This record gives sequence, structure tokens and C-alpha cells, in this order.
Amino acid sequence: MVLPALAMFVLFGVVPLVGVLVLSFAQWDGLGAIRPAGLANWGSVLSDPGLPHAIWVTFEIMILSWVVQTPLSLLIGTFLAGRQRYRGFLAVLYFVPLLLSSAAIAITYKALLDPNFGLGAGLKIGFLTQDWLGSSSLAVGVVIFVVSWQFIPFHSLIYQGGVRQIPTTMYEAAEIDGAGRIRQFFSITVPQLKYTIITSSTLMVVGSLTFFDLIFVLTAGGPGDATRVLALDMYKRGFQANLMGPASVIAVLLVLIGLALALLLRRLGGSTTASQQEGA
Repeated sequence: MVLPALAMFVLFGVVPLVGVLVLSFAQWDGLGAIRPAGLANWGSVLSDPGLPHAIWVTFEIMILSWVVQTPLSLLIGTFLAGRQRYRGFLAVLYFVPLLLSSAAIAITYKALLDPNFGLGAGLKIGFLTQDWLGSSSLAVGVVIFVVSWQFIPFHSLIYQGGVRQIPTTMYEAAEIDGAGRIRQFFSITVPQLKYTIITSSTLMVVGSLTFFDLIFVLTAGGPGDATRVLALDMYKRGFQANLMGPASVIAVLLVLIGLALALLLRRLGGSTTASQQEGA
């Protein structure tokens, strides 16, 4: 029963990954013959002064988006885990941003934030008429805001499911002891969601490494290179400069960084056996 899924994984996961690894040691413009290049691609990419900046921007967006998304997702997920009827409607409403295309979201926000013809100019609101995408610090903030707006619903859904798995008897016992809702949240809900937080954080952190379409449409890596993340750098090298070898090197680096972060978060979360023993 596992063989079809395993075959699909090997065909569309392992084989392309091996191909990218091989291509990182080759010279190819995307059309002509593939020629061996040895370690030339790796040397040129690792010695490029723009690589540390791209890595820094990638981790900056990753960390700041995690800081914004995690508490908001946790609060919204806990709120939606209630049994009131109207919360079902809110759950559907909150989930709408995740159903939209990242490119469409970027185009919409780019139009809304236009200092001349956007929302601020139309409503005569001075704060919104800033050049949001023309300033380095503001552009990074806009990217983090749009990313959070799109993906908070997904992580809220994860936390909603986690909260509903917490036994109600724990809250009943806390109420008998006189604990209020805030005390219950920090003493019961958050500790019981430890492994849910690890899972959500892993998806959030690893997924942030692949931010491309939204940033490409929204800022194209600008202003300057303020929002030039590794995924965008890979695209520009491979499909704009026709340097598939160096682009493949960055792809391999993204895979290695993603694996390292996933393993680190797994180590922080502990093993499944340990969680089962704690639950027992």
C-alpha cells in the first residue's frame, strides 16, 4: 500500500533533488549542453558578497514573521476552538486569505499601498501615503505583514485542532481552584500545545525559505536588495542570468538550511515517546 506513495516521492522529490545537486557541479545556461564545472559554481556563489546579505534577509523575514504569526495564530486558534455557533462563521472568514493566490495578494497590496493612487491617497490618510515599497525598512515590514496576513489562518487552524484535543477536565479542575481564563491559558493551554507549537513553527520556518512569488511580485527584491531572499536570488541567477549551476548551488543551500532548522526544532520539541510519557 505504501509503494505508490513511495514511488511518487522518489520520482518528484528525490530525483529532482539529486538532479539539482548534480547540476550544482555543472555549467548550463538552460538550453545548451551541460558541461562539468567542478567546484567553480560553489566557489563563485560562496565568495559572492551578496550571498551573506541574501541569507540575512531570509532569516530576518523568517524570524520576524514567526514572531508575528505565532502569538496571533495561537490566540485566534484558541478563540476559534470554542463551541459558540458564530465562531464557525469566523473560522471560515479567517480562512479566506489562505485560499487566495500569493501573486494576487501581492498585486492587491501593491495597488493599495501605492502612495499616489492607493488607499491612503483615496481616503486622504497621510500615514498610508508613505512610499511603503520604496524604503528598505518599510518594504521588509510590508512583506512580513502580507506574509502573516496570508498564513496566520493556516496556523490558527492547527492550533484550533490542538486546543480541542486538550481534556476539558483540566479546565474544569482549574476553575474549581479559582484560576481565571488568562491563568488557564498560560498554565494549561500553552504547555499542552508545546508539540503543536513545534509543528507549526517547523512549517512556518521551513516554508519561509521558499517565499518567492509574493516577494517577486510585491517588491522584486527591492528597493535595492532589501528584500532579496535566497529563493529570489536563485531565480534571478537561474532564469534571468541563465546561470543554472550557481542557481542550483543556492537551491542545495536552501535544502540544507531547511533540514538543519527542521532537525533543530525537532530536537527542541523532544521525541514522540517523551511526549506520550508526559501525557500519560
